[in-house]
Amino acid sequence: MSEIQVNKIVPESGTDVTLGDSGDTFTVPSGATIVNSGTATGFGGGKLLQVVSATYSTELTATPTSFTDTGLAGTITPSATDSKILIMAQTSVFLNSASYVRVGIERDISGGSATFLGDATYGLGVHLGGGATSAALLCTNYLDSPSTTSAITYSYQYLCSNECLAQKAGTMATIVLIEIGA
Repeated sequence: MSEIQVNKIVPESGTDVTLGDSGDTFTVPSGATIVNSGTATGFGGGKLLQVVSATYSTELTATPTSFTDTGLAGTITPSATDSKILIMAQTSVFLNSASYVRVGIERDISGGSATFLGDATYGLGVHLGGGATSAALLCTNYLDSPSTTSAITYSYQYLCSNECLAQKAGTMATIVLIEIGA
């Protein structure tokens, strides 16, 4: 095996340097570090690029008029327009009578308009309450394709058929936003 020791490789002409041929393998030894100060491309999709989380624990009351913020929201700024955002949100809701609660997510892009994700009537899911008083843990997962590199705020919303409480007595609601590279 041959060894070349240099501090810098510069293309003889143009701007590209090719290492090896198709099918070759380059091994980075344990303990070595690769530092990228530019843009990394061509490595395939599905890379986890960033994770943002937020919590909220203030009790809120909703009445049966329209989707209302639960108070839970998280903000993320995608690094590329082809990134997807996986939204995972959960909160507890207490229903004061036999009723249902619907959940949804609103996407608000900085400098743009807000968009409700899900069906305008049913949202992203429905929980049916059982009796005079019932509790529900509402969990929602949604994969969004926002096509922007502007800051995005995702707000978790709910609509109840009768009055209901979110985060009763300070129970914790959480949202996790994960940017996934294309």
